[in-house]
Amino acid sequence: MKPFRYELAEDAEGAVATMVRPGAAYLAGGTNLVDLMKLGVTAPDLIVDVSDLPYREVETFEGGGLRIGALVTNSELATHPVVRTRYPAVSEALLAGASGQLRNRATVGGNLLQRTRCRYFQDLTKACNKRIPGSGCDARDGEHHDLAILGASPQCIATNPSDLAVALAMVDASVHYIGPHGPAAISVHDLFRRPGDRPDRDTNLPPGSLITAVVLPDCAIAAGSRYRKVRDRASFAFAAGSVAAALDVREGVVHDVRLAWGAVAHLPWRAWAAERALRGAPATPESFERAAEEELTTAKPLRDNGYKVPLLRNLTVGLLREMTP
Repeated sequence: MKPFRYELAEDAEGAVATMVRPGAAYLAGGTNLVDLMKLGVTAPDLIVDVSDLPYREVETFEGGGLRIGALVTNSELATHPVVRTRYPAVSEALLAGASGQLRNRATVGGNLLQRTRCRYFQDLTKACNKRIPGSGCDARDGEHHDLAILGASPQCIATNPSDLAVALAMVDASVHYIGPHGPAAISVHDLFRRPGDRPDRDTNLPPGSLITAVVLPDCAIAAGSRYRKVRDRASFAFAAGSVAAALDVREGVVHDVRLAWGAVAHLPWRAWAAERALRGAPATPESFERAAEEELTTAKPLRDNGYKVPLLRNLTVGLLREMTP
């Protein structure tokens, strides 16, 4: 591992100012950064440790909603009683996302900023535009069964690995941060980027920004939400496909619905077209299937990942059927 300098941040503003230096990286739980350093994928000259900053609380708003400090661990958030009651899909996503040991270390902010698990990104002998812009994408003609079918580009077919981000997209969460110009906030839908011609950029955060909190809005429909994940093995593994869903059915008709998919794109994929197709439709398996198919019309699977199209359709239909009263 390349030698690096280490600084323990005393306050957020100082940490952001330090990150202006080239080759600096934030460290919180370290469950992703340390792995990438060991692989040689990233080699920072300076580590800015933010683990002592005061962002470890989960605050309940009087009018509903939650403010989750960026340093709250995945285990703490998954077992928080208000999260389990008002936003169960968030809890289920976290519990499905990693082993207990990793959940005890990994933080909410770090979870959102973790890099893709595409094997070509992690292998220095392979061409990867996300790792080295302009070098090519060996994944397109290589082993890509677990990579993107939606929103990809000729430059990159990597997927976002976060289970939590899928549930947050379903409830329209916002991400609060301190950037070079002070505090700001961004919708989780605008946080992540499609790869386009700059797949090396995962988010729209200004360089050096430090996530301080995630805010969940008051969302009555989320109290009945669910998260369902399919993976290659039942133990800890990244998703082959996942769905976060909330459903409000009244007199047999879909009054409201929220759907987000994971492991299909460079970002958590909010299924807006499927939602539009379902609102006002009968709450039947046939309606659920037509809505999923509507969302999947823009899918562009490659040689080995076409199975994700029926997988996401069936996963969505099955979960919505279970949620239908």
